[in-house]
Amino acid sequence: MARFGADDIRAAHARIPAAFRDSPQFVHEGLSARLGVPVVVKVETLNPIRAFKGRGTWLAVEALVGEGRLRPDRPLVVASSGNFGQGAAYAGRARGVPVTVFVAESASDAKVARMVALGATVVRAGRDFDAARVACERHAAEGGGLLLIDGVDARVAIGNGTMAVEVTDAVAAGDLPAIAVAYVPVGNGALIGGVGTWLRAASPTTRIVAVGAQSAPSMERSWRAGRAIETDVADSYADGIACRVPVPEALEDMVGLVDDFVLLSEADLHAAQAELTAQLGVMVEGSGAASWAAALAAPPGGAALLIITGGNPPTAEATA
Repeated sequence: MARFGADDIRAAHARIPAAFRDSPQFVHEGLSARLGVPVVVKVETLNPIRAFKGRGTWLAVEALVGEGRLRPDRPLVVASSGNFGQGAAYAGRARGVPVTVFVAESASDAKVARMVALGATVVRAGRDFDAARVACERHAAEGGGLLLIDGVDARVAIGNGTMAVEVTDAVAAGDLPAIAVAYVPVGNGALIGGVGTWLRAASPTTRIVAVGAQSAPSMERSWRAGRAIETDVADSYADGIACRVPVPEALEDMVGLVDDFVLLSEADLHAAQAELTAQLGVMVEGSGAASWAAALAAPPGGAALLIITGGNPPTAEATA
């Protein structure tokens, strides 16, 4: 049985803060000419954390505070490659809740700096995100606070799915073309779970294509096998889609939602990142360019939706 449905996503939309809601979405002429079909970009980078993660983290933190499970004396503990931690820190600060974020030793200095600026305590632990998640879970079990895992709490996916409401509402109003194919980057799966659930209900003819990296194939292998398959490494520079250990709950949410799963080379991701940054005039990170790289690798038969998931550069110097 599904953990949530389209009605939950529609109801959640009004609870997303204005800073994250109603993000820019439009047909991009240059990208459309390049692909030969209308290309709709949904730009989720022009907000306080430069990423879509502010939607789902806000919804989850709001609910946990309302349930009395998070308080000023009851911290929130999360693991993140960077953007989820920023979202948690932003929501926690707004609610007066301390936030501790575990990141990999190799985590982006710029993302760490932003989490600290938002009031979070950041702990580097482990060689990659999934190792940091193990350390995070241990810390929470030892009394460090309430654990929130991206992809486990359904409210994260529900909040993420609200961006798709904005797209289909614009289609219904005649402001955007009907979407033939939606390209959705997949890290832990909480984005495609939310977006896919909404599109299946509101735009059932839209094909939903999951997007990952060839050097981090665990989610693609797991989706095809119908069970969680871990990999030894997840080495993509696109840290937002570099998952090594799948989240079972998020995998379950993907059942019946995904039509195909495309894996991209590092060269494809770098090229797409450079092109999108130039075309959009805003910084696009590696995982934020995954949708465009997938559209080039697996062209749609009609209008394409690209979700520009994040715009946080890899180094602190790039933000100066």
